[in-house]
Amino acid sequence: MPEKDGTMNIEEIKNYLPHRYPFLFLDRVIQIEENGLVAIKNVTGNEDFFQGHFPDYPVMPGVLQIEAMAQAACLFIIYKYKLQKEPVFFISIDKVKFRGQVIPGDTLRIEIEILRFGGRIARVKGRSFVGEKLVVEAEMAAMAGKRK
Repeated sequence: MPEKDGTMNIEEIKNYLPHRYPFLFLDRVIQIEENGLVAIKNVTGNEDFFQGHFPDYPVMPGVLQIEAMAQAACLFIIYKYKLQKEPVFFISIDKVKFRGQVIPGDTLRIEIEILRFGGRIARVKGRSFVGEKLVVEAEMAAMAGKRK
């Protein structure tokens, strides 16, 4: 369960998501609302992906920025619709726009909004910021499903 103030620490996040180091890209949830949440990813120079992307100019890969948004969306879907027993899989990512770089030392603030949930399909909008600068946005769809 989230803390009394509507936040989640890393241990609470792990109660909802199956992801673990080095592929868990959320550090904290700072706000949970009726139709979405705000999560934080602290980007450090110790991230494994910076060894190769790029050694002389470390930049967080865009696909991992999208993954962080996808994890935040999954977390909210699992939390809101009480789906702890079922995995949530992304089925589409649309309208992706990268608007800035994410580098070591940045704090990525991820905002997720549920646009629609019906049946087993959720449509969400994600936007990530460094400070007040929008660095990536996308619309995504996810499906609550069964393991093979």
